[in-house]
Amino acid sequence: MTSARITDWQTASAQGPRTVNADATDAYLDPATGQTVFALADGVGDTPGAARAARLAAAAAVRGPAAEGPVGALLAAQRAVRADLAAGDCVLVVATPSNGGYLLGWVGDARAYAWTGDGLAQLTKDHTLAQYFRDHGTAPEPRMEHIVTTSVRTAGATEFGRAEVRSAAGLLLTSDGVHKTLTTAAMAELLRRPANSATALTEAAVAAGATDNATALFAELAPATDLRTLPFPTAA
Repeated sequence: MTSARITDWQTASAQGPRTVNADATDAYLDPATGQTVFALADGVGDTPGAARAARLAAAAAVRGPAAEGPVGALLAAQRAVRADLAAGDCVLVVATPSNGGYLLGWVGDARAYAWTGDGLAQLTKDHTLAQYFRDHGTAPEPRMEHIVTTSVRTAGATEFGRAEVRSAAGLLLTSDGVHKTLTTAAMAELLRRPANSATALTEAAVAAGATDNATALFAELAPATDLRTLPFPTAA
């Protein structure tokens, strides 16, 4: 696995109308391997325990052995959350630059997008009850969009979502307060502007009426072309 060169990364989070901000982001460059790992976690619920779970999961995920990839990062997050009696639960997406793109792993409905310089391509598939019904040809009820079918605390390793993208110009990680409030086209338009893109996304989500915490992490690689996504088996 060859690390891709990161030229810039930024993150922003807005509490929105919630009592606590239960989202968390983290990133870590392993000085021994030169590998970088990014993580974004979204606590399940509006409680201090949910916020604690998100912080624990994000921190543990980025500091696990990079050689073990996204699955190893998710397992490290799971061990950290399960070991803490004060922690609730959370969803999580992790990404490691590799071979000019990224290796990805996730549980729940935290998302990753590839940024091509012109638009966004969603790389993750939500682990929600709504997505389950859509996959089986049934229109879901709106409330099902917020019911996750996997989480850091509960998911088995075979239920982790996994994917790889090659030759993306950048990577966007978001909590559902962003991507369930803004359209993909609206997010892409904000990334085209010469500003702090992560802050622009979270501020736009709050202004558009987000009912949840809104968090984004945006990382850019050295310019590349020929975007290609390689799917791996994912949980329903």
